[in-house]
Amino acid sequence: MLGFYENFPENFHRADSFKYSLSRSSLQQKLIQVLNEMNRSSFTFEGVSSPAVPKSSVIFEFGIADAGNFNFLNEAETKKVLEAVVGRGALQVMDLFCAIRYYKNQETKKTPLRFDYFMLRMVFGKEKSVELQVFHERGPRYISPEELADFLVRKVNGSAARKVLKPVEPF
Repeated sequence: MLGFYENFPENFHRADSFKYSLSRSSLQQKLIQVLNEMNRSSFTFEGVSSPAVPKSSVIFEFGIADAGNFNFLNEAETKKVLEAVVGRGALQVMDLFCAIRYYKNQETKKTPLRFDYFMLRMVFGKEKSVELQVFHERGPRYISPEELADFLVRKVNGSAARKVLKPVEPF
């Protein structure tokens, strides 16, 4: 089933709740488009979080769940997901895989460092609410689950004319 990973961990490392201003389908389309744009793009560590490794770069690779697997969000997969969200309707749950590659930038070359692997689950509720759950699978955790969640929200909000995701304050 598209968007749902059967083996998503029950215990996660971070959960944040948001209200959104678009329709669920529009939000999911925007999210997939943003993730596709981020895929294989290089960011400075300082642009993502507080740098654990100075003078380094970060590259994201996102995939979307399809039953027991994750499919890399390349152009063809992005088109397939967007058509499914528009044609069959918005997803209740959207599970994503995120590999984060780190490179130490030296004068003329990049030295690869250990990677981080995360799983993210977006659970869409009633009244335009969504919960983002982040699970750190393995790796050095140069970027924390909180920093990853914050960065994704900044990217989604930055891709629209107005704020799309607004955090819900805990009681």
